[in-house]
Amino acid sequence: MAQQATPVRTARLGRAIGQEPQTVGGVVLLLPGGEEVSARRPSPLWAAASVRALGRRLARAGRQEGLAVHVVHYRYRGWNGTEAHLAADAAWAAEEVVRRYGDVPVCLAGVDMGGRAALHAGGHEAVNSVLAIAPWLPEEDVAAPPEPVKQLVGRRVLIVHGTNDQRTDPELSFRLAARAKKANREVCRFEVHSDGHGLHQYRDEVLCLAEDFVMGGLFGKVLSRPVQDALAAPPPLGLRMPLAVGFGRSLRR
Repeated sequence: MAQQATPVRTARLGRAIGQEPQTVGGVVLLLPGGEEVSARRPSPLWAAASVRALGRRLARAGRQEGLAVHVVHYRYRGWNGTEAHLAADAAWAAEEVVRRYGDVPVCLAGVDMGGRAALHAGGHEAVNSVLAIAPWLPEEDVAAPPEPVKQLVGRRVLIVHGTNDQRTDPELSFRLAARAKKANREVCRFEVHSDGHGLHQYRDEVLCLAEDFVMGGLFGKVLSRPVQDALAAPPPLGLRMPLAVGFGRSLRR
């Protein structure tokens, strides 16, 4: 009996969150978290859970602008060393957006290990902005090359991190942001004081900050004053910008 070939795994885009616009003017690709090493395929429900609230918020905010929001479903749950599977799948997803929708701006928005994937894949020509929330980054090792940043030149980049994060070291994201800022002025980073990895304590403020950044990057909306200040400020000020309590409420006045 002939042995059946193992099917080749492929990444895919989930269905658009909310109502998919008839004419797409911009796309957000949501990149869920993952693990350092794992050959397992993540379940769709597991993948969507970590980015569902962000996706719904962005889909509502961008409905009138023709924003399509998709979750990227990875081939593997793990980053898997030099294979960098999650980053490769993020780059594939950006290419898939071009195939489906044509020449529209793309924002890569990742959480945890998905934040690292967003930063790595930010060099794709369709990507104009990158949002990394509590990004998982490797410990610095003199024997290993540092995390790349040159691919972020020409993109607007926002990193958000809780100061009490016990899973992903906020100091590592600060150091990466500092290196990226030397190559690209359009980099800023907000610190959510006393919040942990899930950023549950200031969830509304984080979602509002993400909405403000994405709508500005994809559709040219005027950024809030705190984001403008963070982008304009020299390091380290613009890379340790505190996220104010009530950030969302202050924008709705």
